[in-house]
Order: sequence, then structure tokens, then C-alpha cells
Amino acid sequence: MTLPVALSGSDVIGQAKTGTGKTLGFGLPLLERVTVPADVEAGRAKPEQLTDAPQALVVVPTRELCTQVTNDLLTAGKVRNVRVLAIYGGRAYEPQVEALRKGVDVIVGTPGRLLDLAGQKKLDLSKVRALVLDEADEMLDLGFLPDVEKIIQQLPVRRQTMLFSATMPGAVIGLARRYMSQPTHIRATAPDDEGATVANITQRVYRAHSMDKPEMVSRILQSDGRGLAMIFCRTKRTAADIADQLAQRGFASGAVHGDLGQGAREQALRAFRNGKVDVLVCTDVAARGIDVDGVTHVINYQSPEDEKTYLHRVGRTGRAGRSGTAVTLVDWDDIPRWQLINKALDLGFPDPPETYSTSPHLFEELGIPAGTKGVLPRTERTRAGLAAETLEDLGETGGRGRRSPAPAQQQQEERPARTRTPRQRRRTRAGAPATAPAPEVSMDAPAAPAAADPAAEPRTPRRRRRTRVAAPVEIAPAAPAEQPARAEAAVAVADPVAETVAEAEAEVKPRRRRTRAVKAVEPAEAAVAVAEPVATPVADAEPETKPRRRTRAVKAVDTAEAVTAEAAETKPRRTRAAKAVTATEPATADAEPETKPRRRTRAVKAVDTAEAVTAEADAETKPRRTRAAKAVTATEPATADAEPETKPRRRTRAVKAVAQPDA
Repeated sequence: MTLPVALSGSDVIGQAKTGTGKTLGFGLPLLERVTVPADVEAGRAKPEQLTDAPQALVVVPTRELCTQVTNDLLTAGKVRNVRVLAIYGGRAYEPQVEALRKGVDVIVGTPGRLLDLAGQKKLDLSKVRALVLDEADEMLDLGFLPDVEKIIQQLPVRRQTMLFSATMPGAVIGLARRYMSQPTHIRATAPDDEGATVANITQRVYRAHSMDKPEMVSRILQSDGRGLAMIFCRTKRTAADIADQLAQRGFASGAVHGDLGQGAREQALRAFRNGKVDVLVCTDVAARGIDVDGVTHVINYQSPEDEKTYLHRVGRTGRAGRSGTAVTLVDWDDIPRWQLINKALDLGFPDPPETYSTSPHLFEELGIPAGTKGVLPRTERTRAGLAAETLEDLGETGGRGRRSPAPAQQQQEERPARTRTPRQRRRTRAGAPATAPAPEVSMDAPAAPAAADPAAEPRTPRRRRRTRVAAPVEIAPAAPAEQPARAEAAVAVADPVAETVAEAEAEVKPRRRRTRAVKAVEPAEAAVAVAEPVATPVADAEPETKPRRRTRAVKAVDTAEAVTAEAAETKPRRTRAAKAVTATEPATADAEPETKPRRRTRAVKAVDTAEAVTAEADAETKPRRTRAAKAVTATEPATADAEPETKPRRRTRAVKAVAQPDA
């Protein structure tokens, strides 16, 4: 009914049920209207009518339908050698642009990529003489109407426009009135086919529980006479999940949904057409126009959104006069939606029966053998599976100018030799290497010998050394029997050391570690030998620490004949001062610490008794975390009294070593 009207050049609105041949209804008139070199040779056209610009344009909503229509038109136009090109997203731009540059007669594409190439001036639509909108209602539902209008505005005013779809809502009729000129509305129906769906499709509707649906589907797929099957889901996540579950149960399954790349989607469809996969789980992207021979079962895993979606899903089976079975599983929550669909299409299933995977009527109505389980027996797993189909490399979208990476061997040969000696890090301990340095070896040439040129000296790698503050050595007070021998040794080395004796100040800032400052105590006679050329005090140690944890300070006071007393003041916060006072005559020391009532401190007072000379040393400590310790040693043997005051929250310890001068 369509061919005579379309071949005459009139605008056509074609409406027919799924599987009745709409593709060739508009495809054959397009192939006849384009001018090809075969027409010039046959005398039906003049040479000046030939052009490399597209002469016909077909706009489709989905990528899968685009490839299918392209293959059908290539098959039909093979005799006349008509050049047909598919333009859709998900593929690289370069092959499509190269094909357009060489010349194309008919273009089949999706709205997004068509507008993209037209905006880049790579696609010229000024010579298009025929426009076809396939599945026009779907493009309106997907929001493609603004893009379609932009495409129509770039076409010539004098052209032929044809709209084809199984359903024609009011919006499509409004689009036809705006962009078509006196269109002929053709609606083809069979005399014995009164309903909206094809009569030779057996429809079954069951109310099923969502947790029992995978088991039901597995048993339905084992029914008698089952060929290829398509399972439609509402969401992409559900489609991916069901495909994985069926693969675990032993079925050769593939998935087609929007989250997959274009290469994976085409791989699944090719495997399904070639028979390597017999179960295709997909969303509504594959519900429009997909024509695969041998599809006997269509399962609606979830209830469709509306009656149009139901018609297109069910229409994947029972095509071209064949018979098929459509099974719809309706959940309890989807009963109101299903009742609207049933009323609109007058299907006769207002209240689906409650069905489970073990229900007897499920086995009887679908011809499932008794005793069938939800796992496919190993003897029936004869399909090659999705992995047997090659995954085509379609290229990344927008990857202009990329080249294939060179082999690893070629890249290694092209890489220049490294001239700089690689930097090596060595562990050091107290300024000295911890281990013997390893020989420097280049990373690029591990086994190569050293350079023969003596003038070319390798660069010494920069070393990072870990330094550590040298800890002072603690010398315990010598026993009375050992002190004379140590004193004689100190006198022997007193002369060269006399010039270097000075005040020692150690300032330590520990990082939450226990710190320890120790001052060594020299014997008395060695101190006498050193003290002669020195007019200043022999030893004056002022360690300043900021202890936050347990600290320990040991103060040693060297006694001599002439020692002056010094008083030290400590800093206010987290500091510590210790001042040693030595007198020229034997003296006694008094330590008067001032403490805050909330912070208990500890003061150690050592009083050495001598002949009749007393020296007073006053130490003032500031309130927070400070401590003063004063020690006075006399030239005569003395006794030490310690009066400790303990601090409960901070454990500290003060040790004072007193050397006896005459021993």
C-alpha cells in the first residue's frame, strides 16, 4: 500500500503493526529516488546530477535500529551499488568523516551525531531530497523533538517527508502537519487481526514475586520448542543482574543496556543473531525495530511503562507471519499499571493469576517438562556463549589523531640512553654509613661495564644523611680507691685542655620523647690543674628543655679551691633551669623552691658540710612545669641530705653526683 504513494513523491504517514515490513516500505522508494552512476550508464539520469553529498536521510532513535536499517538498505541497494552510511554516537568520528568525504548517497543516523557533524561542517544536508523519520513517536518520547526540528531546518524546503511507526500519538500528527505537505495517512491491518497486537503471538500474564522471578525465568527458558529468547527489564541495573544470574545457571546470555559501551552492545547483538547466545537481556533500547530471526519467546521481567512499550516489546517475536510466545511477570506493586495497559489494549488479563516457580499451571500453559529445575543441565549447554564473539574496537569518541602504540621492543630501542647516574639513598648512623656502600649500577644497563673514558667522571649522587644529636655520656662517681688514679690522668692532659674549658649550654627540645641530659663529673685534682689559668667558673651547665613527658636531668658539680656561685633563672613555660654554685671555701647550700599549690614540684637539696663557710644559693622557679636544683660541694668530704617533694602527675627524677675532692 505504501510503495505506489511513496514512489510518486508524495508525503506519507505509515502506520502498521510490528514485524510487517515498514523498513522496506520507505527503504525501496529512497533507493529509487537517489541518482547513482548506474542510472547515468542506463540513460535514466544525466552526469551533472551525480553528487557526493547525501541525497536521502533516515533519522532513527536508537543505535541498534540504526545499524539494522543500514544493513537492510545495503542489502536492498546492492545491485545499484548505493552508498549507505550509518552515523551514530559511541563510535570514533574519523571513519565517519572519511566516509562523508569520499561520498555518500543515503545516511542513516541518530539525531545527536547528525547535529554534531552538521555543526562541524562535515555533513552537508543541502542536497537531501527525501527525509524519513522512523519510530517517530519514540523520538518524541525520548526528547528528540528539538533536535529533529533543527535537522529539518537544515534541509531543503522542496523534499519528500515520510513518517513510519507502529503507534501514532497526537504529537506525531502535529509534527506531520507542521513539516509535511498534504501527507497520505496509510494504516495497514490484516482483515482477521482486529487487536492491537499480532494475532499469532500467544500472550501469558502472571502475578509473580520479585524474589521468585529468576527461578521462574530459568524454568520458562527450558520450555519445549524454545528458540531465541529476549528478556526485557525496566532498569539497566536489573538487566545486568539478570544476565549474570542466568550465566551462572548455565544459560548462554548477553546484555544490552545503556551502561555498556557501544562495542559491548554490538557484540551482544551479533552473538544473538549468530546463535552463539540464545538469551538476550535488554532494556527498552532494544525494544524498537530489532528484527532477529528465530525469536520464539519474549519475557517481560518487569511490567512495561505503558501500552506502546508493551506493543513494541511483544513485537520482537511473531514477525513476518511466524508465531511466538510473550510472557509478562507482574509484581504486586505493578498491578494498577498493568490494569491500565490491559484496558488500553483490550488484552483480557485484568487480574493475573498468582504464580510461582512450582505452580502447576505454569508448567502446563508454557509446555515446561515436569521436574525442570532452575539450572540448565550440562548436556544442554551447547551454545558457544558471549565470549566466542569478537569484541570490535570502535575507537574512542573524539579521539582525534591518536596512533596505535608502538611495540614495547621498538619503544625501548627508540628511548635514548640515560646519561645521568641515578640518585641513591644511603642509610647513615651518627654521620657514618650504616653499611658498606653498594656499587653504583645504572638502571638501563645493569650488566654494562664502567665507562672506559677516564676523563668522564661519574657524578657523585647527593646523599641524605640522618643526623642524630649526640647523647652526652654519663660518668658515675668513681669509688674512693679509683679516684687518685683518675686524678693523675686528668693532670696529664690538663695543659692542652685548659684553653678550651668554658661554659656549656645545652638546649634540647624533645618531640614527645624521653630526653636525658647528663653532665660528666671530673675528679677534683684534675679540676685544680685546669682552674689555675682560668679565672671564670670551671663548669656551668644550663640545660634548657621543654619536657612534655618524663624527663631526667643529672647535674654534676666539679669542686675546686675557687668556685663562684651562679644563680640561674628558668623560662616560664616548660623550661628547666639548674644552676650550680661552687664557692672558694667549703660551703653549705640551701635550695628554696617556690611552687604553685596545684602543681607539686620536687626539689632536691644537697648540703655538703665543710669547715666553717656557708654559701647561700637562692633559686627562683616560675610556676609552670619548672624545677630548680642547686648543689654545693665543698673541698672537704661532705654528706648530702635529700629532701624530695614528689609531683603526682609528672614523674621526674633528679640525680646529683658529688665528687669528693681529696679522695
